[in-house]
Parts: sequence; C-alpha cells; structure tokens
Amino acid sequence: MFQTRKDFVFVILAGIFITNAVTAELIGGKLIQIGPFVMSIGILPWPIVFLTTDLINEYFGEKGVRKLSFITACLIAYSFIILLLAMSIPAAKGISPVNDDQFKAVFGQSMWIIVGSIIAFLVSQLIDVTVFWFFKNRTGDTKIWLRTTGSTLVSQLFDSFIVLGIAFWLPGKIDFETFLSSALIGYTFKLSIAILLTPVIYAGHHLIKKFLSDADERINS
Repeated sequence: MFQTRKDFVFVILAGIFITNAVTAELIGGKLIQIGPFVMSIGILPWPIVFLTTDLINEYFGEKGVRKLSFITACLIAYSFIILLLAMSIPAAKGISPVNDDQFKAVFGQSMWIIVGSIIAFLVSQLIDVTVFWFFKNRTGDTKIWLRTTGSTLVSQLFDSFIVLGIAFWLPGKIDFETFLSSALIGYTFKLSIAILLTPVIYAGHHLIKKFLSDADERINS
C-alpha cells in the first residue's frame, strides 16, 4: 500500500486532519464560557487541523489540500447522517445506559449547525490554501511562519463568523452582540494558538524533511 515514505506521511497527516476536523464538528454544538466570552467547544481540535493543513500544503501542494478538504466535508456530512439515523432508532428501554433524550441532547444538533459547520469548513479551508500559496509563491522555502500564520489569520476570520452566524445567530439562538463577541473571541483564540504552534510547525517540517531525505539517501546509495 505504502510504496514510498511520502505516501506514508500523507496518510498519517490526512488521518490526523480528518479525525480532528470531524471531531470538531460533532462537538461544536456545545458552547462554553471563558470569563465574559462565549465560544464553541469545537474550537479545541482546530489547532491540530491548522498544523496538518500547513504540513500537507507544504509537502503535497494546493491540490492535495483541496481534495482532502472536499473529502473531509463529505465525511462530516456522512457523520451527521449516521447520527440522524442513530437518533431515529429507539434505545432499548431499561437496558441502554443512555436513553433517547440523553443521546439527542448531546448529538441532536440542528440542521443549522450541520449546514453552518460544513460551509464554514469548506470556505475556510479553500481560503487557507489560497493565502498559503500566495505567500509561498513569493517567499519560496523561506518564512514558513508568514504563510502558516497568514493563512490562518485570513481563513479563520471567515470560519469563526460563518459557523456561528449560520448555526446560532440566524436561527435566533443568540443575539447579535453575543454572536459578534463569540466570533471574535473564538477567532482570537484560534489565531493565538496558531501563533503558539509556530515552533511545532517548524519541528514538523524538520522531522518530515529528515524522514523523506533519509529515504532518498537510501535509494541513491
């Protein structure tokens, strides 16, 4: 299956990317409060999505990220379909440790949340890859921090407002003031984490580059 080390790296990165993206969407219906600010708990896995997106961008190109983003969006939709099916099947009364009301309370996200999550994910990923390659085409292999942070700076601004706008503000679940503050605090949090992850991104680049170069040395020797 894995004919080259590069194939192996892609599968690992794609697996991490998809797992965190799907998990983030499934848990996104829960809102948490940090001081006076409210944001979705789905924000937690996103730093890992940023990290893997940048590494896939770097080693597998724009087309690789775009294809993976569309595949992941389809898998997110598939996950929601399975959840809807699971909620339609009654729990075994007196046997199941989780009853129907409890299950629906956790996984019964509204159609607004589902639509908002998928649209926000696709839009932000497509913007991210566009901005990433805008900077890379101008800086080459230098200034990794610029293209990783720059792409996150732009893409997550759209993501933060789209998902909360469609999922919570448009249906009237939160007022405009809460929507605005939640989107801004979520955006600030994700951007801060992206900046803090910069050393991890450099470490990931180093490890992958070394892993692939070791393979090239063995082939040429």
